[in-house]
Amino acid sequence: MTTAGENIGTMARQRSSKPKPATPARSGERLARYQAKRDFDRTPEPAGEPPLAGRDGPLRFVVQRHRARRVHYDLRFEIAGVLASWAVPNGPTLDPKVKRLAVHVEDHPIEYLDFEGVIPSGEYGGGDVIVWDIGTWEPHATDDPAAAVAAGELHADVAGAKLAGRFVLIRSNRRGGAAQGDDSQWLLLHKDDAAAVPGWNPEDYPRSALSGRTNEEVKADPDRIWRSELPPAQASVSLRPSAAGSLQPGTGPSLAELSALGELGQNGTWEVFGRRLKLTNLDKDLFPGRGDEPPVTKRELIAYAARIAPVTLPYLAGRPLNMNRFPGGAGTAGFWHKQLPDHAPDWVPRWVNPAAGHDKTTTYLVVDEPAALIWAANFGALEWHAWTSRASKPDNPTYALIDIDPGTATAWEDVLVLARLHRTALDHLGVRGQPKVTGRRGIQIWIPVAGGLSYADTRHWVERLSQAIGAVVPELVSWKWDVSERSGLARLDYTQNVSNKTLVAPYSPRAAPGAPVSAPITWDELDDPSLRPDGFTIRTVLDRVAALGDLFAPVLAGNQKLPPIT
Repeated sequence: MTTAGENIGTMARQRSSKPKPATPARSGERLARYQAKRDFDRTPEPAGEPPLAGRDGPLRFVVQRHRARRVHYDLRFEIAGVLASWAVPNGPTLDPKVKRLAVHVEDHPIEYLDFEGVIPSGEYGGGDVIVWDIGTWEPHATDDPAAAVAAGELHADVAGAKLAGRFVLIRSNRRGGAAQGDDSQWLLLHKDDAAAVPGWNPEDYPRSALSGRTNEEVKADPDRIWRSELPPAQASVSLRPSAAGSLQPGTGPSLAELSALGELGQNGTWEVFGRRLKLTNLDKDLFPGRGDEPPVTKRELIAYAARIAPVTLPYLAGRPLNMNRFPGGAGTAGFWHKQLPDHAPDWVPRWVNPAAGHDKTTTYLVVDEPAALIWAANFGALEWHAWTSRASKPDNPTYALIDIDPGTATAWEDVLVLARLHRTALDHLGVRGQPKVTGRRGIQIWIPVAGGLSYADTRHWVERLSQAIGAVVPELVSWKWDVSERSGLARLDYTQNVSNKTLVAPYSPRAAPGAPVSAPITWDELDDPSLRPDGFTIRTVLDRVAALGDLFAPVLAGNQKLPPIT
């Protein structure tokens, strides 16, 4: 039997066919029908987490316009931790005189609320989908909507972008029940209330309530997804690296706002992204210059944070942020600052960790909006390190992390050798990952993973991969924990895959001369002799993003299973 190292050694010399992806596990009895019908290695639809009951806040609903074999509308109500779903061929209407056929279908996962994209041809329900309407709802005349559905009649008061008022769903054979025949046939009607509109036709309103796109536009650009944890202006995210996907007009500060920042004195108030930010010490040198270049001031850092915020926000939103602060500048000693200070403005997004013990961090900054990143930069956070899990599921990482950490004797060419071996191995395994230079001396690779994995899962997988690659070039790698015992060799640090341990975020500055940036790169750039780990700075990376787009965007697409490494 060949070892993992021998397998990776073979990968480094030749390309092999991809293994068949593992079959996804089911999330629970109520989603079993949904999951059994779908191949989540092909469809971008969410696989779904185990249903959670008792969520705080109002119940939600969504209507998706779905062009499969026939155009229809999917009406979904949040009930008992899942989306109870009906397919409505002609769509819901506000006309109280019209009754629509509604076919009760399998429950969908809550994550389907903001699903918008293209289901591949040949997959169940193949076709394009938009979020035609979305909002909140309340059950009428019952405090148990699940029992109402089981009994065959549900009254729902909805408040959406398009729909409003009271809808009624009635099972056609509710008297006889399922034993008397097909219980999937229902009728959908709207009560004659204040929200009723005679003659109202859903086809007159073809655009998504989330992205503003039509089905045809989604079909033409299937590699764009909607990220519900982001502000609406930044929530439509391209998965393809392209200049059109980043630094779009209207997503960052205007020229007038940037001019206003430049005209402020040493201290002042800057209005940007709908917030009033009090800025201090704007002319202070924070980063020493490189060579003949002048130092980088705090004003420059603030401007960079504002301009890059719409690009980096998808990697920060919904995640606790560990701030690496250097109040005296990059030439002084810095320190980790995790606790959001009491003097932070009330509008600054935050997460209170319910599991925090005595003397532990209780409240973290969460960069859910661009102004929050500017606030952090003004607070002296020269580096931004977000968790690899979201605050909503702190024990479940969304990325597996590969950290090529060079030793004192590791040459840049050795780092590139290790990165290229990872490139070959991931290609062999059929695993999608994206590299970025650290802005210091190393390279990191982020691998998006499907929901439900633990840190132990991702750590074990990366450890197996790292050990296999290390076996190919043992002269370059040390497995010693203590730096002093590594004989200057590099470490493939799989231990970064642990709760509350972070890697520097994409586009974050580093506390070093010239203000280098942890910049995403293409795999092909590993073969570019001009590539350097600290070659991109806050003065140059914006032009690169404007020309190439966000090269890291493919990591935003999850649902990737990690195949076994044998």
